Amino acid sequence: MNIDLRSIETKQAYKLMTGSIVPRPIAWVSTIDEDGNRNLAPFSFFTVASRNPATLCISVGPGVGDREGTTKDTLSNIRSTKQFVVNIVNSPLGDEMHISSGNLPAEVDEFEAAGLTPVESMNVQAPRVGEAPISFELELDQIIEIGSDHLILGRVVQYHIQDEYYLGNYKVDLEKLKPLGRLAGNYCEVDNLFTLPRVKVEEGIK
Repeated sequence: MNIDLRSIETKQAYKLMTGSIVPRPIAWVSTIDEDGNRNLAPFSFFTVASRNPATLCISVGPGVGDREGTTKDTLSNIRSTKQFVVNIVNSPLGDEMHISSGNLPAEVDEFEAAGLTPVESMNVQAPRVGEAPISFELELDQIIEIGSDHLILGRVVQYHIQDEYYLGNYKVDLEKLKPLGRLAGNYCEVDNLFTLPRVKVEEGIK
C-alpha cells in the first residue's frame, strides 16, 4: 500500500506516523507562567537537536478537546519566560505522567494533581520534577512555526541525574532507568537491551 500523506486528513496522517515512528522518548516538560504558576505536560515529539551546543527539541501542537485550536500552556509559558525543564519519565512515574497529560485548566497545578514534588532548579525559574531520574534545565533558543505546530529548541544549561542511575564516566544506567517510550496509543518500557555483533563495514559507511 502506498499513501500520499498530503492527500489525507491530518488525524489520519498522524496515526500513520505515530504508529510507525516508535518508540518515541517522552519529554515531561515543566514550566511556569509570568505569575509563577506551575505547569507540567508530556510530549513525545522530542529528541536531541544538537550536541554542540547541547540542544533539545520538542514539538508542541495546538490544544485538543475542549481547548481545541488554543495555544497550549507549555508553549505560552516558554514564549513568555524563555525557560523550561525537560524531565525524563521512567516506568514508576507512568501514572503520574498520564495524569499530567490531561486537558486541565490553566490554573490547575499538574504537580499537585499528580502528587509530584516541585524542586527548585539551579539556572531556570521553572521547577523540575523531584521524582524524575533525569532532568534538563533549558533556555529557549528559538521557536519554529511548522503549520499548526511549533518546534521548540532549547539549550541545556544544567543536567541532573539521581545517583542510583549514574554509572560514572558520564554514562547512564539504562537497565535501571527503564525509560518509558510512547507508541501509537499506548506505551512501552525500554528494558530489553542488547548489542549487535560487531561487523566490518566499508570505510565511509556509518
